[in-house]
Amino acid sequence: MTVPSSFLTTPLAHRALHDLSAGRPENSRAAIRAAIDASYGIEIDLQLSADGQAMVFHDYALDRLTPEKGAIRLRSAAELADIPLIGGDETIPSLPEVLELVDGQVPLLVEFKDQDGAMGPNVGELEAAAAEALEAYAGPLAVMSFNPHSVRELARLLPQTLRGLTTSAYRYEDWPLPKRTCDRLRDIPDYNDCGACFISHEADDLSRTRVADLQANGAAVLCWTICSAAEEEAARQVAQNITFEGYLPLRP
Repeated sequence: MTVPSSFLTTPLAHRALHDLSAGRPENSRAAIRAAIDASYGIEIDLQLSADGQAMVFHDYALDRLTPEKGAIRLRSAAELADIPLIGGDETIPSLPEVLELVDGQVPLLVEFKDQDGAMGPNVGELEAAAAEALEAYAGPLAVMSFNPHSVRELARLLPQTLRGLTTSAYRYEDWPLPKRTCDRLRDIPDYNDCGACFISHEADDLSRTRVADLQANGAAVLCWTICSAAEEEAARQVAQNITFEGYLPLRP
């Protein structure tokens, strides 16, 4: 599967074009509208509700982004739809709402957050919850996850949808995972057998030999998360596109 040029040329707004000073929280409808208005692509995150619905939200807990506390997984979609996002005037959106809002106007990159808890095989419910809506979506779309098992499940459920791996330096201090898991994932061993055609790699680790090897063998390389023009200039020595926040990169 070939990565369309739109995903290689249009910078992707990380968790949409969020800016709390302008009333646009992460992954909010306001941030999504702002990205569309500015002609940027959009990266969003999915978490699962208690009743098996795909919700557009980054964290596993509600504490940082809402006035509520506890795991998002313990609340129903209806309850989450009533919880306000801090810094704005709206609540947590569902995936179908966001797909209707974007409506193919800009590239959309959807990250499935690891539901296993340790990058293991206990996944599938979130992928199944999102699959029907994503399969019906007609715009430029790609899906990805840090968990290779999730990407394999997405390959099964959405064989025609562009898929990638979110990848990292997996520094021990940054990840609540066993060292052996970090050591394994760091080398991106699952790229071929999970049906990926791109990686989105941690920006300050783009010099890794494995990244160069994948790129030489046809993988597209995106990166996360770029926060300044200087960081973008350095990342683009390797990466074909960026996921950004905190500044406005040049559009093609």
